[in-house]
Amino acid sequence: MSIEKRLEELGIQLQTPAQPVANYVTTVQTGNLVFTSGHGPIGDDGQQIKGQLGTDMSIEAGYQAARSVGIGLISTLKAALGDLDRIQRVVKVVGFVNSAADFLDHPSVVNGVSDLFVEVFGDKGKHARSAVGMVQLPGGIAVEVEMIVEVE
Repeated sequence: MSIEKRLEELGIQLQTPAQPVANYVTTVQTGNLVFTSGHGPIGDDGQQIKGQLGTDMSIEAGYQAARSVGIGLISTLKAALGDLDRIQRVVKVVGFVNSAADFLDHPSVVNGVSDLFVEVFGDKGKHARSAVGMVQLPGGIAVEVEMIVEVE
């Protein structure tokens, strides 16, 4: 099944890809690897999802924010590649969680994006990953994620 059909089956609509807010690009391809810039979470209302885990945001809300980042990343890859079926493997995911100093469950938050990639890409979506906490993220966003994919 094509990735586009899988997204439709899951009821996932791609977003308008994020545009750079400074002197960088959203993707760089070198050889058969595509690296994305960090993406933040966008809610259904089109606004950034802000909050700090362990202060004013629950793990479930953080999980959903990370999932929304994943949809944004897939949207960016669609714009960059033209065809999501060119993706051979999600290689690496790095998730940054805006969290209080005593918050310890960063992996549960970043699971939102990891679970999405496996739902969408199947076994090709299983990846190496880092999930780390940050005292703050740009604009107060809850989560930022970057990734590396292998393409044909």
